[in-house]
Amino acid sequence: MIPNRNEALLLLQDAEACNPGPWGDHCRTAAHCAEKIALACSMEGEKAYVLGLLHDIGRKFGIKHLAHVADGYHYMAEMGYDEAARICLTHSFSTGNLQDYIGKNDVDEEEYAFLQSMLAKTPMDDYDRLIQLCDALAGSGKVLDIEERMGDVKRRYGFYPPEKWAKNMELKQYFEEKSGQDIYFITEKATFAL
Repeated sequence: MIPNRNEALLLLQDAEACNPGPWGDHCRTAAHCAEKIALACSMEGEKAYVLGLLHDIGRKFGIKHLAHVADGYHYMAEMGYDEAARICLTHSFSTGNLQDYIGKNDVDEEEYAFLQSMLAKTPMDDYDRLIQLCDALAGSGKVLDIEERMGDVKRRYGFYPPEKWAKNMELKQYFEEKSGQDIYFITEKATFAL
């Protein structure tokens, strides 16, 4: 279950009021990309938009790293939005490996074990894969070249797991093949801006 578009927009606005930052526009851009790609692939555009909008909702609870995944998962699950909770969990793990998280491990051992267990038993579908791709395409208010975005993350954090880099490129190719179109054309990279 997921909220509708208007409810999701209100949830994001509330979250931004709690923890302002460029992450909100990143979510809006990811939502834009997700909707466009979903429609080009005969998936549900509305669902993709909402999931893209809420993938980082855990940032509502402060400036955190891995904890934003846990916070988002628990927040959405408590609201009964199981599909959104799932995306909060899976969006950072295109390889399915918790060790590939880029950023600090700021959760305790119990929460880490919980995330690892949940990730291991959550089979990923095309919506998980779509939001993982869109997270790698979405800048703060514009669509970015995926390799430039990953390079920027690598510069900021000092590393980018090669397996994750390769998986993101594989996701791009997967959705291009599924849609029969260039991802940057679909997402209006040349013209989209918030």
